[in-house]
Amino acid sequence: MANTSLRRARLLVAYDGSTFHGFAKNPEVPTVEGALTEALEKITQTDIHLVAAGRTDAGVHARGQVLSLDLPTRTKIDSLPKKLNALCGPHIAVREAAWTDASFHARFSAIWRHYRYTVLNAATPDPFLATTAWHLHQPLDVRPMQLACDAVMGERDFSAFCRKPVSTGTSSNESSNDVDECDESDGAATDVGASRVNATGVAGRARKPASMKRYVMKATWKRTGDLVEFEVRANAFCHQMVRSLVGT
Repeated sequence: MANTSLRRARLLVAYDGSTFHGFAKNPEVPTVEGALTEALEKITQTDIHLVAAGRTDAGVHARGQVLSLDLPTRTKIDSLPKKLNALCGPHIAVREAAWTDASFHARFSAIWRHYRYTVLNAATPDPFLATTAWHLHQPLDVRPMQLACDAVMGERDFSAFCRKPVSTGTSSNESSNDVDECDESDGAATDVGASRVNATGVAGRARKPASMKRYVMKATWKRTGDLVEFEVRANAFCHQMVRSLVGT
């Protein structure tokens, strides 16, 4: 595609993960990144490289996934969400698009990530919640579950809760030890969002996690009728961390 003057932009995206085989691009199966990249390249007629605040696996939904990318300066940023939603909908919704500082990086500028895991705690399953909640018929007592959350607060080594990373020979900026990835293949997890310091998306570089150490800022259980929700916020998550915390 033609070379052109580029400018850094930020997208805020929501998607239904049950329709895709995860976020990361894979030429063999439908993915969120693949669909967005194809639509963006069609609109801009420029090669597009997306950077996500966190990579979600198959079945994980998102309400506030943050993406950074470089777009041609001629791009009409205000009308971009409408154009993208026309091409990517209904399972992907671009909620916001804005120009941002050239130093903004969706992954490294994120201060925290927030996930919600939903459990349907009822005698029978609900077909309308099949892609958004894990059905568990055994009665759950939220009070001791909440007390257990104290043990995961603060900075801890979560090696026991994560699938061990495999060295891929990537650069230090893409080290597998520093991946924020949520693998919740039963569809009960939702990536609620990643924080930005201000509306333009400018943020300082977050502290790079060492090995499997993560800093958990929030971990709470809440029951509303038959729905039991676990919300967790941390500087980053490792592979299968949220799922393992819920199961434990």
